[in-house]
Amino acid sequence: MKKTTIHEAFNLGQSIWLDYISRELIASGGLQQWIDDGVVGVTTNPSIFENAIAKTSDYDAEVASLAKEGKTTAEIYEVLTVQEVGAAADILRPVYEATKGKDGYVSLEVNPLLASDRDTTISEAKRLFALLSRPNVMIKIPATPEGISALTECIASNVNVNSTLIFSHEQYVNVAKAYLEGVKRGGRAASVASVFVSRVDTAVDKLLAEKNATELCGHIAVDGIKSMYQSFKKLFAGCSQIQRPLWASTGTKNPAYPDVKYVNEIIAPNTVNTVPPAALTAFRDHGTAALTIEYKLDEAEAELKKLPELGIDIKAVCAKLLEDGLKAFNASFESLMSAIDKKKGA
Repeated sequence: MKKTTIHEAFNLGQSIWLDYISRELIASGGLQQWIDDGVVGVTTNPSIFENAIAKTSDYDAEVASLAKEGKTTAEIYEVLTVQEVGAAADILRPVYEATKGKDGYVSLEVNPLLASDRDTTISEAKRLFALLSRPNVMIKIPATPEGISALTECIASNVNVNSTLIFSHEQYVNVAKAYLEGVKRGGRAASVASVFVSRVDTAVDKLLAEKNATELCGHIAVDGIKSMYQSFKKLFAGCSQIQRPLWASTGTKNPAYPDVKYVNEIIAPNTVNTVPPAALTAFRDHGTAALTIEYKLDEAEAELKKLPELGIDIKAVCAKLLEDGLKAFNASFESLMSAIDKKKGA
């Protein structure tokens, strides 16, 4: 089997996951091809499922059949998403076994409308994990204050969790500590902390342009990741059970930047990068696998310190990104439910 840059990154300690799922990908053998190319996991979110279910006709016949059985829109959504996540997890099960439970995971998000409801999030996470009944599934929980509290309870209850929509350094540290508290309570569940990358540059670059500090454009997101990785190493030093940071939102949104920027520049041991198909294809074709995350670390810290000097409040930027991220997932979820409703009627 031909080795790719995805395999090379894995050999350096970084697992590359695919940030995408669809029935066509699974049925066509496309997912297995990505696994052959070195991919060792899959993530999903409400936007991905909206594109797969609402914007194609792939599921229309099944929606109609389920509707005839009297299932509600919410029940149809759950049947379809659990079915796809389960199928992908089964395909990835050999990866899970080969890596002794380190990789081979597929993530399914709890209803994003529950992001501010700790107790219901916990019960839904436990229910979905039991329903899928596979060791290589993670339940995604947004890293709101309530979601971070839910993380501890889920880990203590041995539910695998992907803590998502992390933007700020403080938010990351709180997630890591919540995971460690769950472990302290006897939990042995697997977990990743999903830190969103490119969206930070999209937001901060606009502010830097207003401040005539364009020399920092395209730097701040990666600088922040480098800083978080240092916190990860300190928090989990000596721990036999770790929660790996997962770099998310790693497709390049600014066409002025390299298409592999948010993959090439943040490769590190004990991390995951979940990459959308276009960026992953680019990385496989012309990316470079090298341990880059600690390259020019002092320079990264110095650049982050310039933000308050310029009057840019990175905490406020990240708080707004979290708010916007939740709104976007909620909108995708509601749009998907509406689309299922219409397909039922049709």
